[in-house]
Amino acid sequence: MKTGVSTASLFLRKNNEEALPLLEELGVKTAEVFLTSFIEYGRPFADTLLQNKGSVNVNSVHILNTQFEPQLFNAHPRVRGDAYYWLEKVLQSAQILGAPYYTFHGTARIKRWSRSGESDNFPAMIDGFQNVIAACEKYGVQLCLENVEWATYNRVGVFERLHKALPTLRGVLDIKQARISNYPYQEYLAEMGQSLAYVHVSDTDEWGKMCLPGKGVFDYDTLIKRLQDVGFDGALLIEVYKDNYETETELKTAVEYLDEKLYKHNCLR
Repeated sequence: MKTGVSTASLFLRKNNEEALPLLEELGVKTAEVFLTSFIEYGRPFADTLLQNKGSVNVNSVHILNTQFEPQLFNAHPRVRGDAYYWLEKVLQSAQILGAPYYTFHGTARIKRWSRSGESDNFPAMIDGFQNVIAACEKYGVQLCLENVEWATYNRVGVFERLHKALPTLRGVLDIKQARISNYPYQEYLAEMGQSLAYVHVSDTDEWGKMCLPGKGVFDYDTLIKRLQDVGFDGALLIEVYKDNYETETELKTAVEYLDEKLYKHNCLR
């Protein structure tokens, strides 16, 4: 396994073209690039990031989901066409940056009744995902569905249902989102199994406030053992919010903490 940081952790602190050089300066070897605006989608900005990223390896790209991902499943062809226009831009970015994965949320369960899943139309969802996966494959990118409390994969059982019909679909385990959804992360992990591509990690203090790994009470030894049990050998990417730490050098300390944990379990690479 390896460690890294999502530039989402620097959102409103540093723009991406500043965040990647900072991560390199801090000794971070792997990153997820959180593309946050329409001007950051596509070749010109990706070329800028490529020039600025130095030796940092880009594991995945992630976007501000509600900008277009839900519309990829819209029944109206014009709405869906606009969404696919932006999807192509993001996939171009991933290809330029050498990112093999796209962190995907899919639909947004904005209305409370949609979160129960009672109205989920899985045949329609599967058709929509097939089209998105096909678009990704053109750019050599794998689609990775993340468990997110307010999006498509908001509860245990959704990934299993989709993956049965879409065997190339990969998963992203987000520890904080599992916590918010009130499903133990172990249940999401068991469901994704060998289809798990990478993990978004964070910590919480004794009062339940999110913080950087190593600053809280989360049991990383158990997480690592459970990841080993499913044969996982991907990236643990730190993803927190800007107010969950004070100085940016704390990101380096958090990465070193995770590296020590992986070394302890003989799985650091």
